Amino acid sequence: MRAFSNFSIFLLCLAILVIDVLAFYWLQSITQLMNMPNLRLSIHIAFWFFTIGLITSIGILKVRLDNIHPQRKHLLITSLYGLTVSSFIPKIIFIIIISFLYFSNHVLSEKESLVVIPVIGLLAGFLPFFVIIYAIFKALYRFKVHHLHVKTKHAPAAFQGLKIVHISDLHLGSFNFRYHILDRAIHLINHLEPDLIFFTGDLVNNFAWELKGWGEVMDKLKAKKGKFAVLGNHDYGDYSSWATPQLKKSNFESIKYFYKKIGFKLLLNEGTSIHKDGLEIAVLGVENWGNPPFKKYGDLDKALESVKQIPIKILLSHDPTHWPEEVVDHTDICLTLSGHTHGMQAGVNLKNKQWSPIKYKYKHWAGLHKEGDQYLNVNRGLGWLGFPGRLGMRPEITCIDISG
Repeated sequence: MRAFSNFSIFLLCLAILVIDVLAFYWLQSITQLMNMPNLRLSIHIAFWFFTIGLITSIGILKVRLDNIHPQRKHLLITSLYGLTVSSFIPKIIFIIIISFLYFSNHVLSEKESLVVIPVIGLLAGFLPFFVIIYAIFKALYRFKVHHLHVKTKHAPAAFQGLKIVHISDLHLGSFNFRYHILDRAIHLINHLEPDLIFFTGDLVNNFAWELKGWGEVMDKLKAKKGKFAVLGNHDYGDYSSWATPQLKKSNFESIKYFYKKIGFKLLLNEGTSIHKDGLEIAVLGVENWGNPPFKKYGDLDKALESVKQIPIKILLSHDPTHWPEEVVDHTDICLTLSGHTHGMQAGVNLKNKQWSPIKYKYKHWAGLHKEGDQYLNVNRGLGWLGFPGRLGMRPEITCIDISG
């Protein structure tokens, strides 16, 4: 909440209040049908108790934010975020639907209106509420394995059937040191018996202290030929205020050192090669490369220098906007792996059809994309940030098989 001005917080609280006034107006049209005055009064008191409590909590958190320990601060912010979303969205839907029904009363008789409108109105409010509650308490850690097949003419015979596991956006600080939750994902990954594990950035939300205790958990990841990673935009500490530049640098160095502890090779604008039966493929990684407001730390030309002559190349680049702007038709990189978008943690995935509001910001926001003989896979992320839930956008483990 540090990034939001007092005026922004005021507008948020005002929006909550306005929506709740409208929702309460229509709620009264339903509760007045009750023949139990005490129950009706209890519902009204509970409604406003929650509203006033939420607005007050947002205000107090904004005022006291600087004096709260970062770990507790994150927990409070995400909890309020979840409460706000689970309250705000169902009430908006409730207002829209019940308003439409009342103002279209010529469709129903007066007698039907007294029964149908309240029932539909309540369903319109409660169903989204329960869906969001499910997204927060259940779907958030329902890890899903996506199996993909990439066919390229450049694949050496020795690497036919190469199995890659691609993960991204762990945001370990959001797990609040609940190590057992990620153990389930690690079990799924190791069960796939991958040759390579690639992690495409955003290990933390901001701070190195978020990594406390995670070394033993992450070190359990097993890959036959190696584990590689790149940095994401959240790994640089750019979204926090630092007392001195040295503190920010120390935080950054600690995050980079963590990869050594867990056996990952962190690629910082560099390339390396993997050998098998006298043949090789190149793995290269760039630092975060994004369009404003995200920074461009990445240098693809530098990463390519040592591996230009290797026919098949796999690039790790956190932000998928990098692919159309510097990779496709500019290089011979066969496969690019990215993350960053989280699929907005909300959307629809039905067989081959997928949709999320994030598509209006990112052309390539999830799944496998192809241009000519070049592929991009955008992982939906294992962790979460902001809204503590996933709605139709389960946390993802991608298993990719490569063939010629």
